[in-house]
Amino acid sequence: MENRKNRKMIIGLTSGNGYGFQPGAWRTPGIDPTDYTSYDARVRHAQVAERGKFQFIFLPDGPFTDDSSLLETEAPNFNLDVMMTLAAVARETKRIGLVATGSTTFNAPYTLAKQFKALDIMSHGRAGWNAITSTSNDVAAIYGQTIPSSRDRYGRAHEVVQLVQAFWGSWGKDAWVHNQQSGQFAKYDEIATVSLKGNYINARGTLYIPPSEQGQPIVFHAGGSPNAHEFAGRFANVVIGAAFTIEDSIQQRNAFRESAKKYGRDPDEIKFIAGMMTTIVKDRRTALDRRLQLMGHLLPQRIAYLQQMLGIRLDGNDLNEPLSQKQLEAARPSPYDPRSAIALKIAKEGWSLKDVIAHGIIDYHPSIVGPGIEAADHMQAWFEAGACDGFWISPDVLDDGIDAFVDEVVPILQERGLFHKDYEGTTLREHIGAPEQYGIDPRV
Repeated sequence: MENRKNRKMIIGLTSGNGYGFQPGAWRTPGIDPTDYTSYDARVRHAQVAERGKFQFIFLPDGPFTDDSSLLETEAPNFNLDVMMTLAAVARETKRIGLVATGSTTFNAPYTLAKQFKALDIMSHGRAGWNAITSTSNDVAAIYGQTIPSSRDRYGRAHEVVQLVQAFWGSWGKDAWVHNQQSGQFAKYDEIATVSLKGNYINARGTLYIPPSEQGQPIVFHAGGSPNAHEFAGRFANVVIGAAFTIEDSIQQRNAFRESAKKYGRDPDEIKFIAGMMTTIVKDRRTALDRRLQLMGHLLPQRIAYLQQMLGIRLDGNDLNEPLSQKQLEAARPSPYDPRSAIALKIAKEGWSLKDVIAHGIIDYHPSIVGPGIEAADHMQAWFEAGACDGFWISPDVLDDGIDAFVDEVVPILQERGLFHKDYEGTTLREHIGAPEQYGIDPRV
């Protein structure tokens, strides 16, 4: 039975290309157009999130494999290198958790184990590994390979996590003596040799890195398939989720909790964090105008997509007009896109065609485009319904969008008793309430 008493939500910040999560963010007045290569910008963004007491920042990762013609107008979505970025951030922050994606499909387990545990040491116990499988053949081509089947990708992923955690635990908790008087540096009999031969990987050796303040990094997972439920239920403490309705989010969260239970874990050990995209300004009209300015060059493309979502013809020459009664009655939201029903609901409120699109109905998470109280209300409704344990935030423009969230939304959540007023611990494990673990979890 879930214990909801005195629950507080967990909030994370997504950090991508240095600009923000709306097209055109890099062209926003006042933004340094060279932030794509600026580690100082990444540090600045993390420090604002830490001022807002966010529990973690999250860095997605993957080679840039999109049609390179997109580079004509937009930056790639990712950091130059997630581990280098978090190393820079670790030295300039004190409390916020540092989470990066590392694919189990193409990375060697020993490399993953070494990089993430070294980051955990450097940050004094604030590191998290978003362990995911790669799914794109474009990504595979970079490594001179093809994408394995889903069964094989997840089969390998299960073995990689166990091997990585075995390496993390191979240096015993009390093995490091560093006694200058006696001359003993470490207790060799408390340092184990890992030996694992699986169906997909095998390795033998030791990772010579002692435990951090939280022991070892926290495992995250991003995904929503039955394979993801199985994988996260077995290994993850946090799931980075994607859901467009409270009902869908409840269903997803329960699937992960049931999977955790199946592996002998307490379902409260796995936290489901829903995505949310934000444009937080003083009123809805100003927020919509900001969105329109950001996406201006993409309006025709988005109108075409909205046509498919609603199953009706839309005229790009009528941008300033609301949809007609005839159009609204003919609209049939696509059953394959959960955003379609939300788009129709907004259209029925009487907004112009361009304003409907500016509401973020084609964003890849629910969008809050308006004053901070609207974001707080959305978060409260989802959280209290048991749809999630918190949110990961993707601001439209990072430079002022994080400040807007911290200054306008966080105080409301704190007043309502939904979000903590300060960090109660120093490690990521403490921030998310994960149980102690060193090495492989014996239950799984």
